[in-house]
Amino acid sequence: MAPSLNSLHDQVADRLRNLIFAGELPPGSWVDEVRWCETWSISRTPLREALKVLSAEGLVRHEPRRGCFVSEVTEQDLDDIFPVIAMLEGRCAHEAASHATQSDIQAMALLHDQLKVQAKAGHIQDYYATNYLIHEAIIAMAGNKWLAMAIGDLRKILKLARLQQLNAPGRLTQSLKEHLAIFAAIQARDPQAAGDAMHEHLSRQRIALRSLRQTQHARLPTKPAPVLHSTLTSKTLAL
Repeated sequence: MAPSLNSLHDQVADRLRNLIFAGELPPGSWVDEVRWCETWSISRTPLREALKVLSAEGLVRHEPRRGCFVSEVTEQDLDDIFPVIAMLEGRCAHEAASHATQSDIQAMALLHDQLKVQAKAGHIQDYYATNYLIHEAIIAMAGNKWLAMAIGDLRKILKLARLQQLNAPGRLTQSLKEHLAIFAAIQARDPQAAGDAMHEHLSRQRIALRSLRQTQHARLPTKPAPVLHSTLTSKTLAL
């Protein structure tokens, strides 16, 4: 049986999302509808429905008579988003500390053991993966679907920026300390401390990212100043 229109446009939305997050459709790039319809052997209708979904998520923007473009995340966007996601994830940690079961704590302990090993070895990508699982576990422990939905939407936007704040000098070690502080507060069933520690963790991510980008910008080669060729004559120079 052929897939319904709804399931087809959901599949197309997933494909486009994956291309965007993988960098194959980079920020600012135009979404070539003809190309993707031909590539995936689909009509324009499910593709355009998928683009409406991504537009609602903030991943693409539509420009009249020009089509859809992958959204770009500015430094101002990051300055605006990080305080919000810090507040939301802080609330998740607060609720997680109230609701965590002993089995939740045991599962978190195993993840933090992995995190320690990865930080010590300097395996940043593995650390990112475990870090993600820890944040997801805290959101699940909070048991608040509205918080989970809001955080998920903001994470999609942040993913566009392809953030690599753990590459900032000393950030990996600091991040581990922050995670252990969050876990200690949850383990102690201290909602206030857990919320504060998570808020601090997200706020420090933004600081590290800003520092890293400033360093990278400072290292960019500067263009040599253009050589100005004088049109003065020898007679002029003698005056």
